[in-house]
Amino acid sequence: MDKNSEIIKTEIIRILNENGKTRGTELAKRVIEKVGNEKIVYREISALVESGEIDKKVHSRSHIEYELINLSESVNAQLKNLHKEIEMIYDEISNFETTIKEEKFSFHERLRSIIHQINIVQSTDGIMKLLSYYPAFKKDKMYSQIIRKINDCWESIMINITHQQEEDFLNEVLANLRISQIDSNNVN
Repeated sequence: MDKNSEIIKTEIIRILNENGKTRGTELAKRVIEKVGNEKIVYREISALVESGEIDKKVHSRSHIEYELINLSESVNAQLKNLHKEIEMIYDEISNFETTIKEEKFSFHERLRSIIHQINIVQSTDGIMKLLSYYPAFKKDKMYSQIIRKINDCWESIMINITHQQEEDFLNEVLANLRISQIDSNNVN
């Protein structure tokens, strides 16, 4: 990225920060007055929209508005949704022993249930690993809470596996996890 592009982006963000929602033509005109030409300014506005730094609302072809995205609110909302999901699966894992006794789960039902729980926790864990590369997510207080809850889930899953009467239950879980991964690779 050249120095001019960085100056233009900084100016776009500064104007949006001062004014809030701004019409596209007004934003471009004000940025062009300070730096750059029309083509470069519109290219930089598009790049900021694509990167998720600003939001574009199209009311009509001649009425387009831009505004800064409140990143901290967006990040927190996404992490709250993940937290709700991991809380639900944690409750399911915690109640596993009670559920299998009440509903008299067979060996295969218990196996499927444990594998389902593992898949959900793995998925959430993977999402958190991806988000760890973004400082905005890592700084949010919900991030560490979700990581702790994921660790609690793994611990509870292992406790549930070790409390099954079959000695080879863990081996069956591992074998079935591998089969589901191999099957999904063969589908492609």
